[in-house]
Amino acid sequence: MQSLRMIEDWPVPHAAAAVVRGSDGALLGAHGPQEHLFPLASVTKLLSAYAVLVAVEEGVFELDDPAGPDGSTVRHLLAHTSGLAFDEHRVMAGPGNRRLYSNAGFDVLAAALEGASGIPFAQYAAEAVFQPLGMHATLINTAHRAPAGAGGLSTAADLVRFAAELQSPKLLDPATVRAATREVAFPGTSGVLPGFGHRRPNDWGLGFEIRDHKAPHWTGTANSPATFGHFGQSGTFLWVDPDADLACLALTDRDFGPWAAEVWPQLSDAVLAEAR
Repeated sequence: MQSLRMIEDWPVPHAAAAVVRGSDGALLGAHGPQEHLFPLASVTKLLSAYAVLVAVEEGVFELDDPAGPDGSTVRHLLAHTSGLAFDEHRVMAGPGNRRLYSNAGFDVLAAALEGASGIPFAQYAAEAVFQPLGMHATLINTAHRAPAGAGGLSTAADLVRFAAELQSPKLLDPATVRAATREVAFPGTSGVLPGFGHRRPNDWGLGFEIRDHKAPHWTGTANSPATFGHFGQSGTFLWVDPDADLACLALTDRDFGPWAAEVWPQLSDAVLAEAR
């Protein structure tokens, strides 16, 4: 896809991007170093959430099992409504009351999975998600301050495989993926979308942000409200637009900032226009 060449003009040391069609998992285009290992930052949450959903289907625990602060569950932690602060284990609100985006919540989630399964979270994610999908370069760095929430490392080539899985699930029941990515968890909950300010409501699924009608946004103006995914502070994003039957991902090694808020939507709109 010619639109992917736009990343050549991004003010970053390295960038890689790819587009995956949902109906058949075909790689429609790729540009940049596809095997380069990038820090994912919060795009890690998509991988961690998927591992947690596998654990739910395997009976390790259930979405409504207690986890985190009093009254909080696995479901609350996935949806950023446990009440935990962003980067510390401090309760800021009652469960289900506010959408408090929380790295700490994902690490509590990982600890809950470890406790229930007896398997270290990074190992569980590798065995449940990365290895079956052939994502051989992907890992969760346990030395990172927030490993399950922001410690992932991966390549564009590996995330192409994950993007195909999100659109045509093999590891999970498609109904599970649809519920996690298309149904708003705790509807009407407001909160801050990092980098873009307060949103009312701030729709989220189970680990996946749902675009809805948020504006401005890190996806394109042409992305449908059904678009879901995540972006990362390390200059990374992955979105799936079910209405367009497309997924798009971009990895860089420059921290998110005004540059990204400008060029990411431009790329997304160009990709969608070219695909049409």
